[in-house]
Amino acid sequence: MSNLYINRYAYPRQFLDDKPSHNLGIIVTMPCFNEPDLIYSLDSLRKCRKPESNVEIIVVINQGERSSEEINHQNLKSLEEAQAWAQKNNDADFKTHIIYVDNLPQKHAGVGLARKIGMDEAVRRFETIGNKDGIIACFDADSTCDYNYLIELESHFQQNPATPGCSIYFEHPLNGENEEAIVHYELFLRYYVNALRFVGFPNAFSTIGSSIAVRSWAYQKQGGMNKRKAGEDFYFLQKIILLGNFTEVNGTIVIPSSRESDRVPFGTGRAMQNWQSNKNDLKETYNPKIFEDLKLFLDRIDILLQTLDFSMPESINDFLSGQNFTTEIHRIRKHSSNSTNFRKHFFQWFDGFRALKFVHFARDHFYGNVPIEEAVKWLFDKREISQDTLIGLKQQLLELRNHDRKHNPPQYP
Repeated sequence: MSNLYINRYAYPRQFLDDKPSHNLGIIVTMPCFNEPDLIYSLDSLRKCRKPESNVEIIVVINQGERSSEEINHQNLKSLEEAQAWAQKNNDADFKTHIIYVDNLPQKHAGVGLARKIGMDEAVRRFETIGNKDGIIACFDADSTCDYNYLIELESHFQQNPATPGCSIYFEHPLNGENEEAIVHYELFLRYYVNALRFVGFPNAFSTIGSSIAVRSWAYQKQGGMNKRKAGEDFYFLQKIILLGNFTEVNGTIVIPSSRESDRVPFGTGRAMQNWQSNKNDLKETYNPKIFEDLKLFLDRIDILLQTLDFSMPESINDFLSGQNFTTEIHRIRKHSSNSTNFRKHFFQWFDGFRALKFVHFARDHFYGNVPIEEAVKWLFDKREISQDTLIGLKQQLLELRNHDRKHNPPQYP
């Protein structure tokens, strides 16, 4: 197969050699590591309404070369159960493949590499049938979804032919023993994205690994998934977002697990685990003053096309002094013939990663964290979300969920 991405950047080993259906349109990839609930997640996908195109699931059961015997035992159990499940449930329209990799190099073994293996395999299958627009979705082996997940994905990409990828609406379950913790954690996630939208940052999207999807061509063009052991979803999506026309799917729901986990150094599972030892980690969040300073800066972007001589908040000045700001602005000006091009190039430089770096810089040097109740109240005021009848953080989260499902973020070219 003559394909630059596959030949140069893909995981070197090909695992699947059967020829896919020419009607294959969606491949859901699912890393699985020490996961007892894999069948529960597979059942959730199998119960979805079938789209017009055929669907494949690629499960990557994985472990590092130094994984414990306990993990090895669970993975072999998952392998046996998944193979039996696939044999029972596979048909012409819906097929599940189980990949087992038990010797990943310890340096890279983790969720990023596992996602990459599955997504690279999806690329190979789409290339076999010449479908560069094929949808590669990321899911997790402890997540579930609404019954319309597959048809909403298909419909969304059909209705948005220019979009390279999307973030899919999510909700953590709120009926378990971790309810208080997950309320705080999900409020933090939604607060951050909505605060960025308030300040005028055009590329503010949720980056949850189990609720994203991309076209095969976009995945290849941006170099594929990274090998990070955590945060792989955030860094991967920043590259896809920079292609422009990134979108949201709000007509269905992905339900990530809210259980405790130590499998990655941060994320939902780690946050739930940390809650038990230090609840203040989730009871506080970024100070709204950080976003107010950022808004003052982003409101003046067009001025940068002409001059750098204007006042900015001290937090912005100090941050930009370490970001090679003057040189970057001159470079952006050189490649911009008008204000629209300037803004496009500016936000390719001041991307989601640099925005997060500023937020952390301002938190560490200027504005300490505040109680999440205070931050959410500020957000509701700025986003004009009514809170007169809301009592408690759970009600605020439910209201913010409702707001986010109705929200259509502006697309930046």
